[in-house]
Amino acid sequence: MREGPAEILLVEDSPADADLTREAFEAAGSGVRLYVVPTGPEALDFLRHEGQHRDSPVPDLVLLDLNLPGMDGVEVLRTIKADPALSAVPVIMLSNSGAESDILRSYSNRANSCLRKPLGIDDFLLMVESLLAFWLKVACLPARSAARSSGGVSEGIASL
Repeated sequence: MREGPAEILLVEDSPADADLTREAFEAAGSGVRLYVVPTGPEALDFLRHEGQHRDSPVPDLVLLDLNLPGMDGVEVLRTIKADPALSAVPVIMLSNSGAESDILRSYSNRANSCLRKPLGIDDFLLMVESLLAFWLKVACLPARSAARSSGGVSEGIASL
């Protein structure tokens, strides 16, 4: 059984999209702890507990924008999935586009799902509620308790 609120890392370079996501999580009454970083390298620091993110939690989910400046979302995804200490953390790709090539690139690099960012707040709220219902109530997520001390995500499954 998972202890405490879910920890979610949002990797989003657009302040407007980050604010909209925060508002949608708050409106959903999720009790989720949402952490936001604007770049791929900072996301990797967060996940690896490096630099200013030494004390960061092990997230239950990563919401990763596809179109990041510099190191794009697929490069970040590829790095996460290639790292044995991070590879079990579910990564949900977010994009403003529904381009088939973006979807294929994401899934080819082991994204756990791909979502198109809705434009309106009502649709954004529906997306967040659906995401929370599936990933935090239906899906079984890897346990996070031993990840930091072992240097990797612990084996075993915890469900809500």
